[in-house]
Amino acid sequence: MPTRPDLLLRLEALLFLLASLFAYSARHGRWILFAALFLLPDLSLLGYLTRNHKRFAAGLYNAVHSYVGPLALWFLAWKGHSEMLGEGALIWIAHIAFDRVLGFGLKYPEAFQPTHLQTVRVFRSS
Repeated sequence: MPTRPDLLLRLEALLFLLASLFAYSARHGRWILFAALFLLPDLSLLGYLTRNHKRFAAGLYNAVHSYVGPLALWFLAWKGHSEMLGEGALIWIAHIAFDRVLGFGLKYPEAFQPTHLQTVRVFRSS
């Protein structure tokens, strides 16, 4: 039985990362496109340049770093038979999963740190 939720969440993210990379490869995705778009979701961090709008910045970051967006994009790709949207969804999922493997989680509006992953570890009993 896992007693470290933070490690379990990182393992889960690693599996999402590997699955998205496998699916991208199986679709014969263009790796140059993958490299070009992989860090695109991190543009949402620009919201933190405005110090007076932490709630907006956290909301923007969380919206872009939630699996809801790429899954909706994948659904649109599936319904519209769009290879490009499907590749975009897989790249987006890979980015989110990579961030979570590294320990970057969703943000709280009070501060840039801690994220939801660090909070899981903080409440762990000794």
